[in-house]
Amino acid sequence: MFSRPLVGFALAIAFATAVSSADPQSVASNQTPRISRDYVVSPDAVWTPTDLELQAGERLVFKATGNARCAGQESNFGPAGLPRGFRDLLRILPVAQAGRGALIGRIGDAAVSTPFVIGAVSETVATAGGPLAIGVNRADNDACNTAFSLHVDVFPPSGETPQTAARVDSLQGVDDQLLNRLPRRVADKDGNPGDMVNFLILGTQDQMERVFKTAGWVAVDRDVTTAILTGALNSLSKEAYLTLPMSQLYLFGRPQDYGWAHAEPIKVAASRHHLRIWKAATPIDGMTMWVGAATHDIGFDRDRRNNGITHKIDPEIDLERDYVEKTLTGTGFVSQFTYVTPDDPLREATTATGATFRSDGRVLVLKLIDSAATPQRSAAN
Repeated sequence: MFSRPLVGFALAIAFATAVSSADPQSVASNQTPRISRDYVVSPDAVWTPTDLELQAGERLVFKATGNARCAGQESNFGPAGLPRGFRDLLRILPVAQAGRGALIGRIGDAAVSTPFVIGAVSETVATAGGPLAIGVNRADNDACNTAFSLHVDVFPPSGETPQTAARVDSLQGVDDQLLNRLPRRVADKDGNPGDMVNFLILGTQDQMERVFKTAGWVAVDRDVTTAILTGALNSLSKEAYLTLPMSQLYLFGRPQDYGWAHAEPIKVAASRHHLRIWKAATPIDGMTMWVGAATHDIGFDRDRRNNGITHKIDPEIDLERDYVEKTLTGTGFVSQFTYVTPDDPLREATTATGATFRSDGRVLVLKLIDSAATPQRSAAN
């Protein structure tokens, strides 16, 4: 980790303006739905479970009606929710780019799935299988009186269907020889050892970018200046919230090639899932290898190097490694994955800033599928 003035975060956030739901897409289709359902959204909870069990690649078409009113508002609003003004950005909502009180959805495991906007009319493709939940874009303690009804049509997959990742005992080319020459840790610019190398990805650059983007991860800016510029230019997208700067750490003699973040907006300055990856010089079994280090920011801490302020990471870093596995394998773009244990595995160490972390020493390895087709999510997701 790397300490930095907190003003960088404040300036980046200041450029994030109000965001409303995307315009409804055309949902006309000549297909016959596999199944159709009607639901009433619970007025008492943020999320309402449904009996819909979805398969990866299926297309969902949503049509919603009804009205709602949230505390502090004088008039009712529809499923698109309320436009968010600057002061309203202080609210921590499940979907950053959606209006307060908007109708939203979620597919799959609540711990790793990315909520998306439903609004009045929309469609999306399930990039992972699992149950559908519908909800209202509000905080648990936000009083919103909702009366939304939702019709859902589910259509069979078209084109390529994302596949289920298979957990295997080993992957060709990932052996003791590779693990013994692989660096165990990254370092800061002064060479102080830091985060553990805890995952590898086998696949092309396009495949690597596709799997992260499909899983809801967004690329992270390299510095404060870039973050401010991105916030100004992309203020109508969730990237304005999520692409706050990530400090540079080093592997193979250079800073990370990519940084990816997965987080709720605004809280991202203090809490986010994030990782850095580097392209290895030598392919593995004919495939490009990406070497990564993933940690979970859970607050702020004192930087032991200079008494500055830095991010505090969850010391149980295996939880973040497993989070990477769940989010990426859920996309349908991972063909196989496994966990490998190097000789003399790293069990406990400190980051470059002096914080202790613990691990079982295993390294996650993911092999990506070889395909150019990508399932498309709705524009609002």
